[in-house]
Amino acid sequence: AMLSFPLALLFSPLALPAVGGTPAGPSPCASPLQFDGRAVAYDPVSSRSRRLRLCYDGKGRRLMVHEERKGHFPCKRYYDYIYLYDEGVQYQIDQSNKRCLTKALTDAWDPYDIPSNSTFEDQYLIGGPGDQVAVQEWSDRKPARKFETWLGVYTTKDCYPVHETYIDSAGVASMTRFFDIEPGIKDPSIFTPPASCHKALFTDWEEMGGC
Repeated sequence: AMLSFPLALLFSPLALPAVGGTPAGPSPCASPLQFDGRAVAYDPVSSRSRRLRLCYDGKGRRLMVHEERKGHFPCKRYYDYIYLYDEGVQYQIDQSNKRCLTKALTDAWDPYDIPSNSTFEDQYLIGGPGDQVAVQEWSDRKPARKFETWLGVYTTKDCYPVHETYIDSAGVASMTRFFDIEPGIKDPSIFTPPASCHKALFTDWEEMGGC
């Protein structure tokens, strides 16, 4: 589904294995179906980044997003979001007063993984000598289409998401970078909406802004 690394990060290429003198392109790895972690997501509409805690359940097609409070910003509200794709519903919960709004979830489920028909772009090391992580870069670029609309960077070893970029038709990019990932779900109850959501009406989330 949840930005770009600072330009100061150094990227070192890894040699790809060769068979008969021809580079062998890797196949997409299988990402963990469940994990807890953190992320920074950049929203081009608001031109701001949000720090988040994530609980991802690829098996049950569920996602819980908790906005982290960083610093004091007057009138700023922080929310928890619960996305239940199999049920077709999403919840927005105000962290300060637990007020809950409900909205139909019509977007298609987009897991944190590398689609099987993805195009391999690159393989490299993030970091420097003695402190490096090997990653692979994939996209949805196809020969008939000049530019990609999705670019994903995943660790080579365990296929954890590192960075994802989505580009719309106008060339505007939304980006998410992931860190502090732990496999599994520590608290499955996190996907259960609070009692305030039981009587919540389907409405427009924009009503919850402001002081």
